[in-house]
Amino acid sequence: MSERPETPLLDTIATPQELRRLDKSQLRQLCDELRAEMIDAVGTTGGHLGSGLGVVELTAAIHYVFNTPDDRLVWDVGHQAYPHKILTGRRDRIRTLRQGGGLSGFTKRSESEYDPFGAAHSSTSISAALGFAVANKLTGSPGKGIAVIGDGAMSAGMAYEAMNNAEQAGNRLVVILNDNDMSIAPPVGGLSAYLARMVSSSEYLGLRSLASKLAKKLSRRVHSGLEKAEEYTRGMVTGGTMFEELGFYYVGPIDGHNLDHLIPVLENVRDSEHGPILVHVVTTKGKGYAPAENSADKYHGVAKFDVITGEQKKSSGGPPSYQNVFGETLAKLAETDDRICAITAAMPSGTGVDKFAAAHPERAFDVGIAEQHGVTFAAGLAAQGMRPFAAIYSTFLQRAFDQVVHDVAIQNLPVRFAIDRAGLVGADGATHAGSFDITYLATLPNFVVMAAADEAELVHMTYTAAEYDDGPIAFRYPRGSGVGVPLPEVPEKLEIGKGRVVREGTKVALLSLGTRLHEALKAADLLEAKGLSTTVADLRFAKPLDTDLIDRLMRSHEVVVTVEEGSIGGLGAHVLTHASDTGMTDTGLKIRTMRLPDMFQDQDDPTKQYDEAKLNAPHIVDTVLSALRHNSAGVEEARA
Repeated sequence: MSERPETPLLDTIATPQELRRLDKSQLRQLCDELRAEMIDAVGTTGGHLGSGLGVVELTAAIHYVFNTPDDRLVWDVGHQAYPHKILTGRRDRIRTLRQGGGLSGFTKRSESEYDPFGAAHSSTSISAALGFAVANKLTGSPGKGIAVIGDGAMSAGMAYEAMNNAEQAGNRLVVILNDNDMSIAPPVGGLSAYLARMVSSSEYLGLRSLASKLAKKLSRRVHSGLEKAEEYTRGMVTGGTMFEELGFYYVGPIDGHNLDHLIPVLENVRDSEHGPILVHVVTTKGKGYAPAENSADKYHGVAKFDVITGEQKKSSGGPPSYQNVFGETLAKLAETDDRICAITAAMPSGTGVDKFAAAHPERAFDVGIAEQHGVTFAAGLAAQGMRPFAAIYSTFLQRAFDQVVHDVAIQNLPVRFAIDRAGLVGADGATHAGSFDITYLATLPNFVVMAAADEAELVHMTYTAAEYDDGPIAFRYPRGSGVGVPLPEVPEKLEIGKGRVVREGTKVALLSLGTRLHEALKAADLLEAKGLSTTVADLRFAKPLDTDLIDRLMRSHEVVVTVEEGSIGGLGAHVLTHASDTGMTDTGLKIRTMRLPDMFQDQDDPTKQYDEAKLNAPHIVDTVLSALRHNSAGVEEARA
C-alpha cells in the first residue's frame, strides 16, 4: 500500500502567525516546499534566484522565532527577499515579480507591513535596524531590530560605521551575518553548533556580564587583561574577534541550512538580555537547486528558465550589449596604452570590466561594494599619471558623490567615469534607475559629461575619455543591447564640447542627448509628414555645451526641444540657462525641455517606462505641436 502524500504545509501559511503555529518538526517540510515554490516562481518571471535559495531556512527560522512584524526585519539589498515575500502574505502575487504593477524585486515599505525598510543599495541594513531598535528603546515599545546582511555587503564601510554605534541599542539589535561567498568561517558542524548554543545561552551571557561588571571594579590594567583574555579565548574557539571589538557579542558560525542548529541559537538570541548580538550563519548560495549550485554565479540573477533543466531563455541574438562594447573597447585600447586601468565596485560582468580583466588582469581592480573607496582610489591613480576608468552604475555612483566632488573635481584629476545603466532600467525599478547622473555631474566645475547615442558613439567616447588628461570626464550609456549600428574599426577622438547634426531642417530643432536620439529621428519623420521641417542634433555633451551649434539652431528655428533620459536639472536646464544668459529667451523662440518626470518610476518593461515618462517619439511630436499651438487633432494621426 502506497504512503499517503504529505499535506502541503505552505498552503496553510498566509503570514508568519500561521508559521509560528507549526511544530518545529514540520519546518523541514515547509522549507522544502518554500524552496520549490520560489524556483517555480522565478522560472516564470526571472529575477534574483541564488541568494533567495540560500536563505530559505534562515527566512523560515527568523519568522518562526521572532515576532515579526513587531520585530522589525531588514534585509540588506533585498536580492534574497523572495522567500520572505512568500511567507508574508504575497505568495498569490509572487509570479508578478519585477513586472509592471506587480511585486518589487526588493523589499518595499508600501508593499507590506513586513517590509519595514525598503532595500536599495547594499550595506544599509544595520543602520536601519539600529534606528528601529533605538526608537523602540526610547519610546519603551517592544520589538527588536533585526538586520540580515551578506558577507559581500560587509565590504562597505557603512556597515562598520553602524556597528561602531550599535552598543547603544543593547539587546534590541540583532545582526545576522549571512556568509555565503567569502568563506570567512571555519567549517561548521555539530561542535560549532554546540558552542554557538552554549555561548548564546542566558546562563553563559549572564555569567559573562557579571564577570565583566566585577572586572571593571578591579584596576584598569587587570580589567583590560581579563577582557582581552576572555575575548581571544572565545575568538580562538568560535571566531568573531573583530565583531567583539565593535561592541557586538558574537555567536557562530552555524550552519544556516540546519534547522536543528539554527532554531535554538535564534531562540537564545531572542530571549537574551544582553547585546547587541551578531549571529554568524554560513549558507550556500543556490542551495537545493543543482543548476544554481553548479553555476559559477550561483544563478544570482536569471532570465526566465526551465525549472527541470535550469536552462535560461536566451535572447535571440541581436546587437551587443553596451557593457560589452565598453569592456572590449577599453581592453583593446589598453593594448597600446599601459596607463589605462579599470576599476569596478563588485560588478565586473555587469560593467564589462570582466572583458578588460581577462586581457589585462594586473590593471583591473574590483574594490567590492565600496564605491567611495573606488572613486578616491581612481583619483590616486590619476594623480600618479595613470588613466583610470571607474566603471560604476549610475545609481551606485550616487553613493560616492562626495568623493567625486572633493577628491576628483576640486583637484581636477583625470578620472574617467564609465557610467553604466544610465536612464531607466526596466525590471529593477526605481532603486537601480540611472536618473540623476547628468544633473549631479554637469553641475560640477572641471567636469566633461558625455552621453552615447548608440554603441558606435560609445566606442568613440571611450577612446575620447582615454585620451583626455585635462580633468575628470564621464560618459553614460544604458542597460541592455545597442540599436544595431556597425561598430567602428578605428575609434574617433571627439572634439570636446562639440555635437553633430544628423538631420537638417528649418522649423523645428530637436536637441537630443543619449539614446533618445533614435526616438527623436522617428519624431522628425512624423513631423515632416505634417509639413514641419525638422532638424535633429545629437549634442553628445551635456557639459561643456556646444553653444555655437545651439545658438545657430535657436536663431534659425521656431521651436527648439531638448530630449534626455535624465532628471530635471540636466541638459534642458543648461540649455535654458544659456538661452537666458544670451538673451535668446527674449526673441519669441519657443524652447521646451523633455526629461524624466519628477517621480520614482516603478519596475516595468523599459518601453512602457519611457511611455510613462513621455519620452518616446509621439510625445516629442505632442510637445512640438503644443509649442506651435497646433490643433491637437493631428496628434492621434502622428501616433498612427
